Amino acid sequence: MNQPAAVLWDMDGTIVDTEPYWFAAEFEIVEMHGGQWSHEHARALVGSDLLDSGAYMRKHGGVDGEPAEIVEMLLDRVVAQLRVEVPWRPGARELLSAVNEAGIPTALVTMSWKRFADQVVECLPSGSFRVSVTGDEVARGKPHPEPYLLAAERLGIDPRDCVAIEDSPTGVRSALAAGCRVLGVPHVVSIPEDVDQGSGQLVIAASLMGKTVNDLVW
Repeated sequence: MNQPAAVLWDMDGTIVDTEPYWFAAEFEIVEMHGGQWSHEHARALVGSDLLDSGAYMRKHGGVDGEPAEIVEMLLDRVVAQLRVEVPWRPGARELLSAVNEAGIPTALVTMSWKRFADQVVECLPSGSFRVSVTGDEVARGKPHPEPYLLAAERLGIDPRDCVAIEDSPTGVRSALAAGCRVLGVPHVVSIPEDVDQGSGQLVIAASLMGKTVNDLVW
C-alpha cells in the first residue's frame, strides 16, 4: 500500500462544475444555426476532446463551420461564464491542497483548451499544478491515453505509479489505458463499475468531500 507518485486531475466536472456552461453554450450555438440539440447529445460529449465535440455538433446539430471554429465559439461562451462565477466541485480544492501539502506532484489533464483551463488555474493557489496538459496540446484526446501519458512524461513519473481523478467514463478510459489507477467521481454521467474490466484499478466515490491523501492509497 503506497501513496501515489503523482496525482493527475481532470478539470471539468471534477474540479469545477462547468458542464452546465458547456451545455448552455452548445444549445445556444446549435439554435443560432437553426439546428436542434438535446440533453442526450450534450451528455454524449462529456469528457470528450473538443475537436471531436465540434465535429459532433456539426454532424448532429447542423452547425456550419470547421470543428476548430465551433470549439472557439464554445470557448467564448464558457470563458465568459467562468469570469462571472467559478463553480467549484465539493471537496476538490481541499483535496488538491492536501495533495500539495503532502509534497505529491500534481498535473492537470483536461480536454478543455488552454485559454479556458488557465482561467480556472488562475483562481487556485499558485503552484497548484506542477504541469498541465490541455486538449489543444494533444493529437488524440480522451478516451485515448495520450493526455495522461503526456502528463506523466512531463512529470518524469511512470503512469502506473499515478492516480488519476476523473468524473466521466471517457476520462476514466483514458487514464486506465495509460496505466493509471483511477478514482472515479461521477457527476453528470455515471461511470460503469466494469469499465476497468475487473482490473481493480478503479475505485468509484460519490464525492470528493472529506477525501484525504489516504483515500488515494491503493
